[in-house]
Parts: sequence; C-alpha cells; structure tokens
Amino acid sequence: MKVSLFATCLANALYPEMDMTMARILKYLGNTVDVPEGQACCGQIAFNSGYFDDAREVARTLIDSFEHSEIVVGPSGSCIAMIHEYYPMLFEKEPAYLKKANDLIQKSYEFTQFVVDVLKKPDLGASYSAKATYHPSCHATRLLEIGDAPLTLLKHVKGLELVPLPEAQLCCGFGGTFSVKMPKISGAMVAEKAQHVLDSGADLLLGMDMGCLMNIKGYLEKINKPVKTMHIIQLLGEGMKP
Repeated sequence: MKVSLFATCLANALYPEMDMTMARILKYLGNTVDVPEGQACCGQIAFNSGYFDDAREVARTLIDSFEHSEIVVGPSGSCIAMIHEYYPMLFEKEPAYLKKANDLIQKSYEFTQFVVDVLKKPDLGASYSAKATYHPSCHATRLLEIGDAPLTLLKHVKGLELVPLPEAQLCCGFGGTFSVKMPKISGAMVAEKAQHVLDSGADLLLGMDMGCLMNIKGYLEKINKPVKTMHIIQLLGEGMKP
C-alpha cells in the first residue's frame, strides 16, 4: 500500500524520531511511505476549547493535504479520533468538505490498528527484555474502539513480560487543554494513574499516545519514581534493530 504519514503536532515537535521509526516500520512491512507537505494540526486543541471556526480552518488544511492519499496512518489515537468523531460535526453545513472529511475517515488509521487489523501482521520480529505494563489511552479506546490491537503487537515482542495495569481504564488526567484548565483535578487523576503504574511492578510503561505518556512520566519524575515510558512504536523500533 501507499501510506501517507500523519506526523501529528506533538510527535513532530517533541518526538520526531517516533515518526521516523513509524515510517521505517511501515516500509519494513512492504508499504511505500510519503509525508504530504502542508499537513498541520488536526484542530483538536481549538475544538476542545470551543473555537470551532479556528478548528474548522486547520481541519480544512489537513483534509486537503491528504486528499489524494491512499491510506493515512498516525501515531496518535487522539488525533485520529478527532478526525473520525468530530469532523462530520465540524463540516455538517459544508457539503463539499463533509464529503472530503468522510473520505479521510474511511482511509485513516491509528498505527497499531493499521498494522494488526488492516495489514494483519502482528509479529514484527521484535525483541525487548523488560517487565512492562500498558496504558490504554481514552480517545483510542472509547472513540476509535481500539482494544486488542496494541496488546496483540506487544504479545509478539520476544522477551517482553506484560503485566496488568490496575484500573487501566481510568484516564491519566492529561486531556490536552483539560490539564491546563483544570490543573487540580488533572493532578489528582495523574497521581492515581501513577500509583497504579507503580503498583503493577513494571519497570516500563507503554502506550499509544505520547500526550498520556508525557503526562504520566512527568508526574513520576516529580515524585522521584522514574519509570521508563515508551510509545509502542518506539518499543518496536528498538526491538527491530539488528
């Protein structure tokens, strides 16, 4: 397949190596990969803050940049969920862009979802020795209904001991602008999530949204309980190195 990479703002700005790793894995699986120029934010931050016109403006840019793509794959369930869940509402009064938005919805996937459910290639031949636990991010789980795909990939990583995360379904408290607008509530939520990570006994926390991982890692460092955190893509990239 010809796959277009949706870099996402957070990955592009803070974790560009993750986008590079994602491209490397997709090529390893036999796909051609391109990165369409002009792609920007999905509009989630503006949308969550109630600035629908601004969200619509950047969403149009994103839609246009992927208009001619065959498949679109991103490393963030949150950003892909924004497209799937809220673009139809944003463009309900713009028939031309509503059609384009629906076209993008039909061809866009979160990374683990694409590899496991579309390519049907759960075993990438990766090896990584660690005792790990997995945090299922809210948007990927609730809005995209991604359940087993990330765990299926992880169960095929040789040497990885996967242990349950207590109360895994609970939000980590990040929520993008939520953590800024409601810092006390957000702080209490991430404190609870961090304790559950520690209770798991894992020395590695895995997830599929860097926003969640960044939030949890920051709190663990604050309380001097450093637990290594990695996106699933980062783990696979490390584990697939010769």
